[in-house]
Amino acid sequence: MKLLPLKIGTRESQLAVWQATRVQTLLKQNGIDSELIFIKSEGDVDTVTPLYELGVLGIFTKTLDAALLNSRIDIAVHSMKDVPTQLATGIRQAAVLERGTYKDIFVFKGDRRLIEDELNRNTSLPISHSPFTIATSSTRRKAQWLYRYPNHAIENLRGNVNTRLRKIGENNWNGAIFAAAGLERIHLRPENSIDLDWMLPAPAQGAIMVVCRNNDDHSFNACQLLNDEPTSICAGIERDFLRTLLGGCSTPISALAIIEKNKIIFRGNICSTNGDKKIEIEKTGTIQNGNELGIMAANELLQNDDAQQIIQGIQNAKK
Repeated sequence: MKLLPLKIGTRESQLAVWQATRVQTLLKQNGIDSELIFIKSEGDVDTVTPLYELGVLGIFTKTLDAALLNSRIDIAVHSMKDVPTQLATGIRQAAVLERGTYKDIFVFKGDRRLIEDELNRNTSLPISHSPFTIATSSTRRKAQWLYRYPNHAIENLRGNVNTRLRKIGENNWNGAIFAAAGLERIHLRPENSIDLDWMLPAPAQGAIMVVCRNNDDHSFNACQLLNDEPTSICAGIERDFLRTLLGGCSTPISALAIIEKNKIIFRGNICSTNGDKKIEIEKTGTIQNGNELGIMAANELLQNDDAQQIIQGIQNAKK
C-alpha cells in the first residue's frame, strides 16, 4: 500500500516556508513524498509586543505543536533557536538539519565608513552627537550590544525579516541586528551589512529542527535520514547550557559550540539585561565525551556569585 505524503507544518513567513521547503526537498531526495500545511502562529499575529513581554515559551512553536498533537500535520519545522529547550509532552526531535551560519549581522543605514568608525570608536568616550540608535527585540542582542556600546540607544523591532528590513527605512535608526542565516537563506541580506564577529549567537542559531509525535515512528524514521549529527551535537550542547541556567529562549544567554578536528570548543555567556555585566565561560572536550559541556559550563557559572546576581535580576524582571 502506498503511504500518504507526510504533512509538513510550517508558519507562513518567507523564511519559515523556505525552511519547510528545504525539508520537503531533502525528503524527496530520499524517496519520501510530502506536502506543506500552512499554519499561523501567535508570534506572527502579534508583531508589536516585545518577545520578552509576551511571557510565553515557544511563542513561535506552540501553534504548530497543537496541530501536530491533533494529527493535522505529521512533522513541524522550526528555527531551532525558537524551540523551547523542553519540548511539549508527546513531541520529540526527529532531525536537525546541517547548520547554516550562526552569526548575527548589523544592517545599517548611511555611509559604511561612518558606521564602522562609530562601531570601532572608544566606547568610554561621551557621545558628541545624537545617540547612535539600533533596533532589536532580542534581549540577548540588546544586552551584548549595550555591554559593548553602553552609550547607544536601543529601539524595539518585531516582525518577520521582510517587515524588519522595511522598518529600518521607515524609522530614524542607524540600523538593526539580524541573524545572518535568516536573510541569506531567502537572499535578502543587503550589501549594507556587517558581520558581528564579537557577538555570541543564540543557542542553536542557524540550525533547523524537525519534530514529530512520540508515537509516530514512520515520520521519525523518515526525518532521521536528514539528521546532521555534528549540528545536532553542537546545538544540543548550546541548548543544554541555556536550559541549565534559565530555560527560556527570551533571555540574555548566548552559546556556541563548534567542532574542530576531534575537539568540541564551547563558549557561552550571560549578560545583565541592561548590559552592564557579562560573565563568559569556555570549555573544551572531545567528540566522545563533549556532550556534557553545556551542562558543565552552566553549572560552573551557577557557582559564580556575579552570574548568580545576573540570574536573580533576570528572574525578578520576569515576575
